[in-house]
Amino acid sequence: MDNNIIDRAEQILTQRRNRAFAENEERINEINHRIPQIREINDMLYSTGRELIALIASRNGEIVQDKIEEMKHNNLGAQEMSRQLLVQNGYPADYLDIHYVCPVCRDSGYVNGRYCECFKQLCGKLSAEELNKKTQLGTAGFDTFSLSYYQGDDYRIMDNILRFSRNYAETFTRNSGSILMLGRTGLGKTHLSLAIADTVMKKGYSVIYDSAVNILRSIERDHFGREHSTETIDLIMDCDLLILDDLGTEYESPFYNSMIYNIINTRLNRRKPTIISTNLDYEGIARRYDERVVSRLTSIYKCLFFSGEDVRLQKKRMSRK
Repeated sequence: MDNNIIDRAEQILTQRRNRAFAENEERINEINHRIPQIREINDMLYSTGRELIALIASRNGEIVQDKIEEMKHNNLGAQEMSRQLLVQNGYPADYLDIHYVCPVCRDSGYVNGRYCECFKQLCGKLSAEELNKKTQLGTAGFDTFSLSYYQGDDYRIMDNILRFSRNYAETFTRNSGSILMLGRTGLGKTHLSLAIADTVMKKGYSVIYDSAVNILRSIERDHFGREHSTETIDLIMDCDLLILDDLGTEYESPFYNSMIYNIINTRLNRRKPTIISTNLDYEGIARRYDERVVSRLTSIYKCLFFSGEDVRLQKKRMSRK
């Protein structure tokens, strides 16, 4: 994992912890003002803590252990009383607890000396953002997808695809299904893929979007490079949503073909959603790829068949008038 990504992730976690502490302090001040009884309980708990430190420093083991158990019992009772007072005054019972983004590691990024799952996800999201910087992300949205270029049955088909794509993006979860977008060039596959990516990223999920050519080249460079890195393929497999644009335009090679199968199969096994767009039809996919790839794409992916006349050609004709 890139050290710069790790440093950025640790900075974000530090900001989260500081924010959690600051917000907790604000809640404590609020409650101390509104519910004086709780302030008295907190003062008592604070005094107990200082007394406990003094006892431990005395190093009289038997006496210290008995006293610790007594204090623990009393503290638990005081904490329960505090929670009851909170509820009686219309607050949640845990209002005075520190609310971490990740309660497992308490926003430290580590559990038992190992990376917490939240830290891995954060690093993956940051790495995906780096990978996406060279793409067209942010250049297309659902509101800029115009149905005016489609007529008759094409309009009906594309209207349904637009509605489906928008709903998919707005209701996206890590358990969403995968999509195969098929159709000739210039019908809006890339536009809607970008719109989905933009919406899903705004919801806080990690998205990797790029052409199949670029992604496969990145994996190839890592694989055959001096360090034999797996960084790109790890990101591809672990991101919340992978979008492969223009499948079928990559150079045909055993390595690329096996990698495409590996990506599709591994993400399906991990139940991670993938969106693939291609200018190929079913027959073209069958001629180009292993039957295992064809089977998974046509039977497990939701297939959207784009229809109409090349929008770019229509725009070019209109500009000449």
